[in-house]
Amino acid sequence: MRLAVIDCGTNTFHLLVVDGQPDGTFKQVYRLREYVRLGQEGLDHICAAPFQRGVDCIAFFKKIMRELDVVRHRAFGTEALRRADNGLDFVEAVRCASGVEIQLISGDEEARLIHLGVRQAIPVFEGKTLIMDIGGGSVEFIVASEEEVFWAQSFPIGVQVLFSRFHKNDPMAADEMVAIQQYLDEMLEPLHTALRQHKTPQLTGASGSFEVVEDMLIRQKQHPLYSVFTKEDFYQIHEKIIEADYQTRMELPGLPPERVELIVVAFVLMDYIVRKAGVEKIVTSAYAMKEGMLLEMGT
Repeated sequence: MRLAVIDCGTNTFHLLVVDGQPDGTFKQVYRLREYVRLGQEGLDHICAAPFQRGVDCIAFFKKIMRELDVVRHRAFGTEALRRADNGLDFVEAVRCASGVEIQLISGDEEARLIHLGVRQAIPVFEGKTLIMDIGGGSVEFIVASEEEVFWAQSFPIGVQVLFSRFHKNDPMAADEMVAIQQYLDEMLEPLHTALRQHKTPQLTGASGSFEVVEDMLIRQKQHPLYSVFTKEDFYQIHEKIIEADYQTRMELPGLPPERVELIVVAFVLMDYIVRKAGVEKIVTSAYAMKEGMLLEMGT
């Protein structure tokens, strides 16, 4: 059966089309990522230009699904649509324009689906891992073993939020980085409590920001669904990112142009978590929430 998932994120809209297999797995048919930047002008209200970009994007996705003979699809919205005062207006505009029904899901549901997706991609590991999915509006954290979720929570500290609030100079000023860290100390207290109870020397990254780390460090992937590197590897490129201005970042190999603006706050956030969680090894997962949703659709 041909299935599709649409993920309406704060910065990026994704379409993933797969063929379900008899053994419960799926084979990718088509994948598209569009940088809609729904929260570009603020997360409390979707302004006219990004609103229309989003509606047009979903209509385009619907056209592709028709051409690919998709039998079933699901579309879901996360922090930007949960938070915006006209988020439901956007959902209705999409329905009228394309017939696609967007389901708004909670942060806790995001975390659950991310875990379902990640465990399909990464190899069996010993002990516990801290799964981190960095979005534009929110960041999901999950403390889990191979089979069990011990703790999970979503926080409204996505890269668009941090950028809008703190990144005023380019290169980013030292006092701005300190302000982010103080803000994270306050916002992430539940995570700190969880990390005191659970040792997580492995950080599993399931988002585009971790893809940047992967692309800048690894010339040829050893496995299509995951990569592994050390915290020392991460810090090889960390300083290059946070000390560079916009134009310098544009010229860095492996850094896509559409991520140049927000990547600094993403690296400040990742550095904060690596230090607070005592991370020694970082694993990037090609699967996350969309693949978790597909798993449930196919069962």
